[in-house]
Amino acid sequence: MKTALLQLTSSDDPKENLGIVRKMMQQAADQGAGFVLTPEVTNCVSSSRDQQRAVLAMQEDDATLAGLRDEAARLGLWLLIGSLALKTSDADGRFANRSFLVAPDGEIQAWYDKIHMFDVQVSEAETYKESAGFRPGERAVLADAGFARIGLTVCYDIRFPHLHRTLAQAGAQILTVPAAFSPVTGAAHWEPLLRARAIETGCYVLAPAQTGLHPSSTGGTRRTYGHSMVISPWGDVMADAGTSPGITFVDLDMDAVAQARARVPALTHDRKFTAPDV
Repeated sequence: MKTALLQLTSSDDPKENLGIVRKMMQQAADQGAGFVLTPEVTNCVSSSRDQQRAVLAMQEDDATLAGLRDEAARLGLWLLIGSLALKTSDADGRFANRSFLVAPDGEIQAWYDKIHMFDVQVSEAETYKESAGFRPGERAVLADAGFARIGLTVCYDIRFPHLHRTLAQAGAQILTVPAAFSPVTGAAHWEPLLRARAIETGCYVLAPAQTGLHPSSTGGTRRTYGHSMVISPWGDVMADAGTSPGITFVDLDMDAVAQARARVPALTHDRKFTAPDV
């Protein structure tokens, strides 16, 4: 399956971002891609809760979701919308960080809410509290795309190996990790974490990323790490997009999943053990 990862520098204007993604999807399809993936928060990168409340919508009203579903159907390809920031009906007003797998007919095959929230202090000058604006999901999601079984995750989820192992043991052959990674943690941890999850599970790991300095109409600007990557089931880096926006292509051979797992069948070697005394 020829696969295309879109690396974006999304702004805080969903309409503008939709136009960019649609053009890139057309370019990917023109070059033969049958599976296209976008990064986390494809529709809006913003550090301003006021801006998010002004431009985000509920899932059923979201123009980005509708537009990308239409585009997937028009082009006849599988689409992983890395995630969209969406309003919810939660009483506390928090948003959802929701990933979508869209079939070639434009129908939503599966959706997944990011489980693990990025609540960290990277440095004295760089602090994140994702849970203040976004509510965490509660369920792991595995989807059958016909050409492969796909386990959906988002960004900070990459630091929780049990999620990815659970997906692989349930049948996942591909793990998707769309991201908007911090430049500091990205430089230190992005590639090692992606390679570790591939090695542990024998899955392809597909990680489309946001990159660069994101335009902002209000509030502070945000910078992300880039380096969209594809990791083979054996743990090799098959592609690294660097830091410029663009499209990265790779051919996936699903036989490689079975071959890697036959060489090291670790997914079948779990043993129960007693936890240490606290």
